[in-house]
Amino acid sequence: MKPPRSSKNDVFLRYKLWLSAVSGEGIIGEGKYKLLRTIEEKGSLRAAADQLGISYRKAWGDIKNSEELLGYSLTEKHRGGKGGGKSVLTAKAKNLLEAYDALHKKMDIAIENAYEDFKDKIK
Repeated sequence: MKPPRSSKNDVFLRYKLWLSAVSGEGIIGEGKYKLLRTIEEKGSLRAAADQLGISYRKAWGDIKNSEELLGYSLTEKHRGGKGGGKSVLTAKAKNLLEAYDALHKKMDIAIENAYEDFKDKIK
């Protein structure tokens, strides 16, 4: 059995979660989260940027900007060598990602509950 088709009048919830500095500059959101997770997976900033379809310059700039705002390094770079350079996440970066995951899960639950209340009120 197919689910009912939605109409143009259906209401859907969409939201984004990001953390910013007092200045409003973004520290971490979905994009930087994906970038850090991909660096962790690929072992390289360049490979992560390629996989995500962003320039190396943008990826590097995003990481540097977040590091400046946080006051600590997110990656450790190891240059060159036979297999080329690599990047690994620092312990603080891994903690940041774990905390972001936990926050996102709690926000998802809270927002879903609030959205259910909202839908009940507009029926």
